[in-house]
Amino acid sequence: MAASSCSTLALCSSLAAHCKISKNPPNHNPPPPLLSFSRPKFFASGLYTRPAFSLTPKFSQTEAPVIESEPEAFVAPEEPAPVVESTSKEEPKREEVFAVVMIGSRQYIVFPGRYLYTQRLKDANVDDKIILNKVLLVGTKTTTYIGKPVVTNAAVHAVVEEQGLNPKVIVFKYKKKKGYRRNIGHRQPNTRIRITGITGYQDYPAVTLDSLKS
Repeated sequence: MAASSCSTLALCSSLAAHCKISKNPPNHNPPPPLLSFSRPKFFASGLYTRPAFSLTPKFSQTEAPVIESEPEAFVAPEEPAPVVESTSKEEPKREEVFAVVMIGSRQYIVFPGRYLYTQRLKDANVDDKIILNKVLLVGTKTTTYIGKPVVTNAAVHAVVEEQGLNPKVIVFKYKKKKGYRRNIGHRQPNTRIRITGITGYQDYPAVTLDSLKS
């Protein structure tokens, strides 16, 4: 018995010397893969291009951009404008009247307030008041006065505003095979007048439908 127990102890001591028992439990997880720092083949061949990265910042779902709002300017309410009653009396409306007057060799339809350009009026200066006596016709809303050939005692009052010239007219003369050419410019003088009133036609007999039928 003593010899057998000694042999088993010797066997156990020899096994303990060859085998080391770890106190930590065994790890069944696989070892991490080894990282290779060798350059890939597509880098060497020149086929690889770097990806384009956008420079716009990306905000996470939890972090939102904060925008500071400027304070609104205070606007004072507008005060109503004071109402001013006009004390001036309204001027009576002028009678709507027109006339056909002859100046030189042309006829013009005139009424108070209208201005027109006529041929040059001799001995008429600016701001001079003139009277036109060749009145061929005078008309109002209700009556008409037709001259035979002129309306007697009727007159058109006007004021001379300007003495000027018409736009230039080119006069070109040409003769073929003669070498004759003439280029002449001409500006006709004119007078600008403004009509101020029509008077003196009330005493002239007015034209009615009965007189026209007869």
